[in-house]
Amino acid sequence: MKLFRRGESSTTDESADQTAGSDGGSTAVSISKAATATEGKGRPTPKRRDAQGKRRGPVAPAPLTAKEARARRKATRGNREERKAASAERRLAAQDRRARMLAGEDKYLLPRDQGPVRAYTRDIVDARRNLVGLFMPMALVLILSMFVAPALQTIVTLAMLVMMVFMIAEGFLLGRIVNGRVRERFPDSTDTGYKLGWYSFVRASQIRKMRAPKPRVGPGDAV
Repeated sequence: MKLFRRGESSTTDESADQTAGSDGGSTAVSISKAATATEGKGRPTPKRRDAQGKRRGPVAPAPLTAKEARARRKATRGNREERKAASAERRLAAQDRRARMLAGEDKYLLPRDQGPVRAYTRDIVDARRNLVGLFMPMALVLILSMFVAPALQTIVTLAMLVMMVFMIAEGFLLGRIVNGRVRERFPDSTDTGYKLGWYSFVRASQIRKMRAPKPRVGPGDAV
């Protein structure tokens, strides 16, 4: 059995002391860094809900009676002059949005009316003199005449059937015209086919003055 010599033992002890010293030094450095980081922050990161709650301020307690709830609503609404001013402002804003929508500004249109393809379709329909647009007023006249003279019921029914046949035929023709011209102007557009044909048919069946957005072209204008 080989025994350690005295010199070797001291050398081993010195290396162990150096290792322990280095480990202790690194541990101390890491502990000091952690302490510094903890002292710099000092508290855990608050949750988003707690932070928002602190920004909003204290929440008022719920009203205990209906009278107290009415009083609180009246206090938050403001006085009569403030309510009238707010109502007038909302009314003016609604009128402005409607005027812009009727003028055809794309931002204020309904989703079904937005886009250059739908605007071009409306121009095609508005530039034509469509028989479909006469269906609603003529149908109203025929129905009223049927109530006035019940003996004309058979004639009125036949006339309405003939009108419906003409309306379907013109709607089919109008859809083909609109789809063909849209494909020529917008070859990469996917807004074609039945949907575009139905859109043009509904537009043509409305009375010209009641169309929204309002027509930008007159009957017979080149589009």
